[in-house]
Amino acid sequence: MSVFRAAAIQMRSGVDPQRNAADLVDYVDDAVGKGAVYVQTPEMTGALQRDRKALASVLRGESEDIIVRTASELAARHKIHLHIGSTAIAVEDSKIANRAFFFGPDGNILTRYDKIHMFDVDLDNGESWRESAVYSPGNDTVVLDLPFAKLGLAICYDVRFPQLFRAQALAGASVITAPAAFTRQTGEAHWNVLQRARAIENGAFMISAAQGGVHEDGRETFGHSIIVAPWGEVLAEAAHADPAIIIADIDPALSAAARAKVPNLKNARPFGVLVENDGRSERLADAS
Repeated sequence: MSVFRAAAIQMRSGVDPQRNAADLVDYVDDAVGKGAVYVQTPEMTGALQRDRKALASVLRGESEDIIVRTASELAARHKIHLHIGSTAIAVEDSKIANRAFFFGPDGNILTRYDKIHMFDVDLDNGESWRESAVYSPGNDTVVLDLPFAKLGLAICYDVRFPQLFRAQALAGASVITAPAAFTRQTGEAHWNVLQRARAIENGAFMISAAQGGVHEDGRETFGHSIIVAPWGEVLAEAAHADPAIIIADIDPALSAAARAKVPNLKNARPFGVLVENDGRSERLADAS
């Protein structure tokens, strides 16, 4: 495993996939010009559209999707690893997948990942989200063995489920990711601490490109794309919600060093959960 330069692209995707694809070309060209060999984009790179009918009208299957086609061409042209944080893809039975794509330097798709955890919440500022009403969730996390590191894939709300990243770390991932379209309210409260926590507790680099700003469909996302080292240092961060590219050099050996200092992955033990109630004990299923 060797040191590599990573870029996280902060976007403000609109409702038109063709315009977003054109922006993608400019951003990737810029990132490569800064020396990046791994480039990550945020969740919903292809379109942010809260109107379900309008979203359905621009969706295509994977073989016809403009973001997939554009990303493949960019990866091959620049001979880079290109990680599309996610884009909406039409799948069977009129369903939609919130799907990440990872392209190799030949332009071929190395792997896909469908977002597992659906953002079904009612925020106290009046925002209400029901991703499960629109998207079909995935079932499997993914760890990709690359020439420069083992990398784990996740998307946005997944970051609140630490067991997913622990499973990736135990599978050997030294780099974990959570490209996102975090709401402004939740981002202001939790984004930075969640990103650093996942890095620290797994002794892994955390790379998360984000959507940022007020979008055409009216939603507002937090931005602040971030790259965190395994010891918790923030290596790069967008200090705002405007479109941007952040860059950091990633040395996977630092992941091994952090895990040697605090070997919590090795020291973990299974345990039970006892619930005590009025002198009676109930043992729940074992956890770990």
